[in-house]
Amino acid sequence: MIKISDSITIEDWELTEQFIRASGPGGQNVNKVSSAVELRFEADRSPNLPDPVKSRLRKIAGRKWTKDGAVVLQVDETRSQARNRDIAQDRLKALIVQALSPRKRRVATKPTLGSKKRRLKAKKVRGEVKSLRGKVDPET
Repeated sequence: MIKISDSITIEDWELTEQFIRASGPGGQNVNKVSSAVELRFEADRSPNLPDPVKSRLRKIAGRKWTKDGAVVLQVDETRSQARNRDIAQDRLKALIVQALSPRKRRVATKPTLGSKKRRLKAKKVRGEVKSLRGKVDPET
């Protein structure tokens, strides 16, 4: 059981761990030991997550969210199976904690009068520079 907050906990039945062989360097150890972990959390079926948290989690998880409503995390950072398992659980917890708080709404602001004047002045200066690039008339 993973405790996220006072009201939200993830039960063991909602998590599925599968140990797979890690990729990358490691010599013969990589071919023998399944040290990487694939943690699957059935988020859509979870009774402990409220619906707004589920929808925010879907957006935050991105490609980690599957079509059947599960979050799949794959960790193969260390050679230790237990450490990879802890890292995967910590990442899942961080994702859910991030989904708990709603995103701060952006407040639309207007440009200040000074910024408008600076922009127009810069455009005018740039236009003058470009107008001087033309061909020179030898008679003038």
